[in-house]
Amino acid sequence: MIDDLKNGESWRIFRIISEFTEGFDKLSDIGPAVSIFGSARLSPEDLYYQATVELAELLANNGFAVISGGGPGIMEAANKGAAKSKNMSIGLNIMLPMEQQPNPYQKVSLAFRHFFVRKVMFVKYSMGYICMPGGFGTLDEFFEALTLIQTHKAYPFPLVLFGSEFWQGLLDWINGRMLEAGVINENDLKLISVTDDPQEVLAIMNRHHEWKKERVLEAKTEKENQ
Repeated sequence: MIDDLKNGESWRIFRIISEFTEGFDKLSDIGPAVSIFGSARLSPEDLYYQATVELAELLANNGFAVISGGGPGIMEAANKGAAKSKNMSIGLNIMLPMEQQPNPYQKVSLAFRHFFVRKVMFVKYSMGYICMPGGFGTLDEFFEALTLIQTHKAYPFPLVLFGSEFWQGLLDWINGRMLEAGVINENDLKLISVTDDPQEVLAIMNRHHEWKKERVLEAKTEKENQ
């Protein structure tokens, strides 16, 4: 942020380190968690807001912590649904000049000045991403995670686009432009799931959680046998 430059680069480094440290400390024991992204501008009357509350409650009741960006709109809906359960409702807030007001449904709340530190927390502590309808911020989180998985810089995890009508135009462009131009391949598209069904999202996350546990067990057994 611009204010950081006034205090010199060395002090900025300490502030960044402190954000990483607090994030690692508070999130290290949250268990399997799913991040839900979406617009800050959707009201409680919006159908996608209501679907997010339902989905977050479903995930929380089935053993998943729910992580959001901590603000209003879809983020609030995610924390609101998770807060109905005994599982964790987590908000990773970002300090912005507009729109980002912390919602009251966070059981664990962190505040970040730097987007890149916040992004590390999302990727590190999420075993799945769900993108509800949203704007540039939602697309940013989605495509960054997709790139990290595609380039094998992040452990594979589900990327779910919820709301087929909303996302169809983007998917048509990806298939009609990017795939046809050869800048991506068909295997890249297999990294993305699209649905309108909360139960399908839960099934996707459960399958991945079981798959991940099996990989961990295999790695442990292999190490013990060496």
